[in-house]
Amino acid sequence: MVTDMALYSPASLRSELHQIGCRLTPQRETILKVFQNLPKGNHLSAEDLYTLLQERGEPISLSTVYRSLKLMTRMGILRELELAEGHKHYEINQPYPHHHHHLVCVQCNRTMEFINSSILRIGIKQAEKESLHLLDCQLTIHAVCPEALRRGWPSLLPSNWTCSRTLAGLGMVESVEASTPSA
Repeated sequence: MVTDMALYSPASLRSELHQIGCRLTPQRETILKVFQNLPKGNHLSAEDLYTLLQERGEPISLSTVYRSLKLMTRMGILRELELAEGHKHYEINQPYPHHHHHLVCVQCNRTMEFINSSILRIGIKQAEKESLHLLDCQLTIHAVCPEALRRGWPSLLPSNWTCSRTLAGLGMVESVEASTPSA
């Protein structure tokens, strides 16, 4: 279950990697630290991570970044996200109650995070029913913002249109409160 994934230390990561026949390299440890220290709501693509590492002077190749992201996602340490930009993003896999989901506007790419514990409970229950160990449970809702709809999305919206929320300098990721229906 996704209860302790964000609590990885180099020692616990080393131990878990050793169990699957891998070792903790300095590059993997650096990548884990980057994700553990990301501000809440931030997601990185492989290219974003590579650029950040290069800016910090870390000698990590893009292929090592891709391999490490894939490995850490398979282990359940990171979450692989399909947001609106057309490429994958990654974030640390947070335990309950910080486990969250995403609501994405397909027009302006604004991403809002929300918490709904019933989604996670359903995921846990279904995995247990099939005798599986849950690594991650995520829901990404793709929608269209009210401003794009008012402007005639999709047919009447100019191809170069940008949402005023984006222009106003709001963060591309916001947290929203979601009511949690009783299960």
